[in-house]
Amino acid sequence: MNNLDSGLTFKRGLHLKNRIVVAPMTTKMSFFDGVVTNDEIDYYALRTGEVGAFITAAANVHEGGKGWDGELGVYDDRFIPGLAKLAAAIKKSHTKAILQIFHSGRMTDSKVLHGVQPVAPSAVAAERPDAQTPRELTEAEIFDILESFKQATERAIKAGFDGVEIHGANTYLIQQFFSPHSNRRTDDWGGSLEKRFKFINELVDGVTEVVDQSGVKDFVIGYRFSPEEYENPGIRLSDTLFLVDQLSNKPLDYLHLSMNNYRNYSVSDTFKAKPIIEYIKETMNNRLPLIGVGDIRSGADVKEVLASADLAAVGRAMLIDPHWAQKVLDGQDHLIRTELSHYDRDELRISNGVWGFLEGMMPERLK
Repeated sequence: MNNLDSGLTFKRGLHLKNRIVVAPMTTKMSFFDGVVTNDEIDYYALRTGEVGAFITAAANVHEGGKGWDGELGVYDDRFIPGLAKLAAAIKKSHTKAILQIFHSGRMTDSKVLHGVQPVAPSAVAAERPDAQTPRELTEAEIFDILESFKQATERAIKAGFDGVEIHGANTYLIQQFFSPHSNRRTDDWGGSLEKRFKFINELVDGVTEVVDQSGVKDFVIGYRFSPEEYENPGIRLSDTLFLVDQLSNKPLDYLHLSMNNYRNYSVSDTFKAKPIIEYIKETMNNRLPLIGVGDIRSGADVKEVLASADLAAVGRAMLIDPHWAQKVLDGQDHLIRTELSHYDRDELRISNGVWGFLEGMMPERLK
């Protein structure tokens, strides 16, 4: 088991002072055009300083990949000044700032994109209410998106972040390429498991090349993934273990599991012997550090996660109590704030987007 107050040094040299990370959470606090707001900076600044690292909400690498209004933008150089302020606000008391980069793919709509049809690996709509059928990407467009991730990484470096996290989870574009539900292509970018991995492979290689050639010191690259899909056909845990095995051989610094509860078991009858996180850790075989996540509320939860992972990412608990991490590190769980009301929103810098996130995930905590 890893001690939560012990540090961790990634292969590229970045050192975290403890094993607690703030998980990436959608805030919807940016301006309509993706520029960072002062309210957004205040939100991050309130919750940093005590944790080892803070991973931002998803930042869009391509104008055509915007997923929602209020989303961070990183697809143009004009975003660098605001992102630099955000990075500086997070990097308090040696907390490290990591920018999550993504493209929404089919998980958006033409209203958000101002009349433009969403794009995806194939023209297959998501299985969600009112989902629009996306347009299939051409190969030239695929290469353009891959290039946009590289340029976004360059901007993250210029803005002073300590790393980027490639958002390959939560059914967004990167996951869409790996999923047999959203990727029905018959060219080199789809079909077999290996071909559905091609986009991820090219993307990871491109981002790591940018970092390695930039000369930047102690800048890390992480990759986040969701272990299973419920669509049929969809990603199953056996597919994900292939993905994890491939990524563990890459020059990445960590993998980050995305689940709503770290205790979750697989939906597959083949993998019922232990929780998903243990299958992931076993497959990784200590080649990379693993971040565990999902309904972590107490110090005991952190210790349980760290029995199967190297870092623990905390989300909703940090929204309700910005000083949750220090209380856990000090062994003072009894002081943790566990509920909030509408009257607390200004004090805690909670926007409508964050409040909606809490309402959907932790209604029992709200008054």
